[in-house]
Amino acid sequence: MALVNSLEMVLNAWITDKLDVAQLFQKEINKDPQLLPNLTLGFQLYNSVTSGQFTLRSTLHWLTGKHHLIPNYTCQTQGKTVAIIAGTTSAFSAEIGTMLELYKTPQSIDKYVFLDIQIMDELKNKEKNFQEEEQRWLWKNYQYVLAFCFAIQEINKDPQLLPNLTLGFQLYNSVTSGQFTLRGTLHWLTGKHHLIPNYSCQTQGKTVAIIAGTTSAFSAEIGTMLELYKTPQITYGPFDPMLSERAKFPSLYQMATSDSSLACGMLSLLLHFGWIWVAIFVSNDLKGEQFLQNILAEMVKKGVCLAYSVRLQDTKKMYERTDTSFLAQIQISSANVHILYGDVTSLYTMEFLSKYYLTLGKVWIMAAKWEIVQLETEHMLHSFHGGFSFSHHKGEIPGLKHFVKTVDPSHYPEDFFLSQLWLHALHCLPPGSHCGTVGVCPPNASFEFFPGHIDMLTISDSSYFIYNAVYAVAHALHKMLSEQIEKGSPGDAAQPRILPWQIVPPLQLHPLLRNIQFTNSAGEDVSFHETRHRMKHYDIHNIVNFPAGFRLLIKIGEFSSENAHDQGLVLNEEMIEWPVAFKETPQSLCSQRCGPGFRKMTQEGKSLCCYTCVVCPERDISNHTDSEQCTPCADHEYPNLERNHCLPKLVTFLGFEEFLGMALACMALCFSVLTAVVLWVFVKHRDTPIVKANNRTLSYILLITLLLCFLCSLLFIGRPNTATCLLRQITFGLVFTVAVSTVLAKTITVILAFKALKPGRTMRRLLVIGASNFIIPICSLIQLALCGIWLGSSPPFIDTDVHSEPGHIILVCNKGSVTAFYCVLGYLGSLALASFTVAFLARNLPDTFNEAKFLTFSMLVFCSVWVTFLPVYHSTKGKVMVAVEIFSILASSAGLLGCIFFPKCYIILLKPDINSLKAFKNQSSSRRS
Repeated sequence: MALVNSLEMVLNAWITDKLDVAQLFQKEINKDPQLLPNLTLGFQLYNSVTSGQFTLRSTLHWLTGKHHLIPNYTCQTQGKTVAIIAGTTSAFSAEIGTMLELYKTPQSIDKYVFLDIQIMDELKNKEKNFQEEEQRWLWKNYQYVLAFCFAIQEINKDPQLLPNLTLGFQLYNSVTSGQFTLRGTLHWLTGKHHLIPNYSCQTQGKTVAIIAGTTSAFSAEIGTMLELYKTPQITYGPFDPMLSERAKFPSLYQMATSDSSLACGMLSLLLHFGWIWVAIFVSNDLKGEQFLQNILAEMVKKGVCLAYSVRLQDTKKMYERTDTSFLAQIQISSANVHILYGDVTSLYTMEFLSKYYLTLGKVWIMAAKWEIVQLETEHMLHSFHGGFSFSHHKGEIPGLKHFVKTVDPSHYPEDFFLSQLWLHALHCLPPGSHCGTVGVCPPNASFEFFPGHIDMLTISDSSYFIYNAVYAVAHALHKMLSEQIEKGSPGDAAQPRILPWQIVPPLQLHPLLRNIQFTNSAGEDVSFHETRHRMKHYDIHNIVNFPAGFRLLIKIGEFSSENAHDQGLVLNEEMIEWPVAFKETPQSLCSQRCGPGFRKMTQEGKSLCCYTCVVCPERDISNHTDSEQCTPCADHEYPNLERNHCLPKLVTFLGFEEFLGMALACMALCFSVLTAVVLWVFVKHRDTPIVKANNRTLSYILLITLLLCFLCSLLFIGRPNTATCLLRQITFGLVFTVAVSTVLAKTITVILAFKALKPGRTMRRLLVIGASNFIIPICSLIQLALCGIWLGSSPPFIDTDVHSEPGHIILVCNKGSVTAFYCVLGYLGSLALASFTVAFLARNLPDTFNEAKFLTFSMLVFCSVWVTFLPVYHSTKGKVMVAVEIFSILASSAGLLGCIFFPKCYIILLKPDINSLKAFKNQSSSRRS
């Protein structure tokens, strides 16, 4: 305390000394009749505080002639100053000299001043900083004051709310600076212009609540001090979970609701436009980190990928170099959609992006407060043009817009900021402002005619929250007064003293605020209860930047989510204005989309959204973009060439109309005719030695059987039906069994004939009784039994082959029992192998017309055909498989016909001299000799 008093004495002595000197010189000149006769000199004395922050303050006071500092205007109508005597230091004279030079005002200094290059540079920087500071006034925030005053006036006029009481208020400007954060709070607490911590000099008009906090940092800083007095603080800034900690901030209430569903809303917007590759910018604080974790979790669920994330610094000191290394990544990244989430302080970093986004088109999706984005980054709004802004749904307050339109400085002459705003925007002042050098505004001047960057008619979220906050305090006070009157509290019942720090229930204001619940004039429920956070309703606005600095938020949709299963996004896409770089809906992808007919294949080591496109397999399709998997077509359908649609398959079969069926049918008929001709030749020449020598009965049976073999192949051609399916394999098995068993009988007959030449032999008796003739029925009966078992257990049936030929359904005869089919075929093969073995053993028997060699060769051809048939048959499908079986039938039958009967026909038709009894005897006698 002693130190403070001594400093005050020195300061007063210094000021007194300067004042005495000025008065002394003034008296001497005014008394001198020779110097300035008939004129009296006056003077003004200003204290020049030796501080860089206050260097120009006295000069501005003198220039404007008012206590309000209005650069470039002078409101003095008389008593013009002709000269300035100043400058205890050269730095001070140099600083004010630039401003005085604008008015050509002489300045005399009491010290010799050297102005070198360094001082001139400093002057330029200071002038530039001053102009920038003047331009960075948050004029849009004055709407908070208007909403606050409108709510106060409404409450004071309402006879049902706080009757017989008038609400008063005090306004403090909270400068967004760490040096001035607590200044307004201390001014309010002390009640004086002198800041005296821990003392309150107010004797009346106690304040019951504080409405403050555009940012959570500001609310937290003053909250600690307000907590000492248990003063309720109601914030109108964005919701911050840190401020919800009751143990740390028990006297703080947030009007904004939590952003718990904001991530879902943004994800719905991303998915609506197919944006799956996004970048995220968040403030480097707990709130930004929590939002980042929430939205990343939702992105994983919805299949949206993160290109990169940037944590913006929440503070920026003067002359501090900001890390802008992420700008290079923005330039090369294919992510065209950026999500911005943060408070005003973190947006300072975004001012460095302006020169990059002048040429790059990006879509910004933000939850930052629009008035903050508009003013703090005013020079870079071309970057945000075409973006989207999410805000909590709010109703329209009746009468507020009309109130804002009718406000002007003449209604509130004591409001310095309103005059400053009017002068800044319209370059004029209302009549009666007594500032001669400033023009008078026209009578119809209002906020309607303000520049686009100062849009006062679009009610912001914060203004809406301030309106509700005033009403919340009023309702709490009304309830408190009602309870005091009902209980008959001592003192003046009509004007009870309201102290917010009272701790005796029910006069405590905090319980009333916590439980307050009312419906505002916009028809929406207002409360501080935790259940209000479940309301998840957002308005979606499109950010539009018009020429001449006119900017608007145009509502283009809403997002609401009552629960996790009932989410709705409503958009009017026709109203959306996209960034200049895009002529249509932009895309934000890591890889180009995979169109229909393709599927995505992720790349190893990269994000799921970075993939390559591969064609769907042969029988699959994908009929939408970015398919994860291809979908197989139904059995009766096939994919088109683009593999994006399934077409119905055409039913087909091996018919007589197509070339392959016609060719096989012609071959079967030709061989059948040829077999009939051979049979006719044998019947005609039945008495010739060559026909008799080879057991003509067996020859007739074999020829008839071969004729049936050729004809049975026609059962395999044409549209399958139940009858043909049953007859195909059965007829084939039985007829070929008879043919092969006939060959076996012929071979055994040859062997018996040669072995029977010796009398008394058993072979002779077998030959005489015709034992070889029993081979055919015995073998045929065995095959017939196998076929009967086949038909009885699992007979063949009509089936479809949907996979052999794309685009076709092939009608085929299913064998039913594959085991039975191979048993029939195996039995036939064993007979053929036996016939070949017997014929091979009898090939060297001597005789003129011994056909053992021809039988051997014919069975060799037969076995070769069917051995080749097995692998070829299993390697083919569809109609080709049927054609292979037909060809094998024709080839094996033709082998038997050609090898056995063609040599005989050659002798019968071309060598008749050999086919005679005389020739036969000559050959026999020549062998004996």
